Amino acid sequence: QVQLVESGGGLVQAGGSLKLSCAASGRTFSSSAMGWFRQAPGKERDFVAAISWSSGRIYYADSVKGRFTISRDNTKNTVYLQMNSLKPEDTANYYCAAAPWGISSRRDEYDYWGQGTQVTVSS
Repeated sequence: QVQLVESGGGLVQAGGSLKLSCAASGRTFSSSAMGWFRQAPGKERDFVAAISWSSGRIYYADSVKGRFTISRDNTKNTVYLQMNSLKPEDTANYYCAAAPWGISSRRDEYDYWGQGTQVTVSS
């Protein structure tokens, strides 16, 4: 079991930055791949970024490549999402998730989910 709590969301102007954190509890965090997804009102929950347990592999959605950076600190049981050059279309509720079986961009590969943190980017 892994429990996940996101933080760091808020309101920011276009071009600004935010850093999201996801604190995990549970014995399997350090062996799980972690991912960030986002969901805007009326839309599906989309993949944003993922990182393997060792940080050796990282995936990004094309829409965030070069602007977002995912990282993790297994000593702190925390995964991060640094978001730079934010755009209004990045506005969404951001969720972190854990995939015990390996890194993936597929939503159905993730077994554990946080409650989400809202990111709003104004133009």
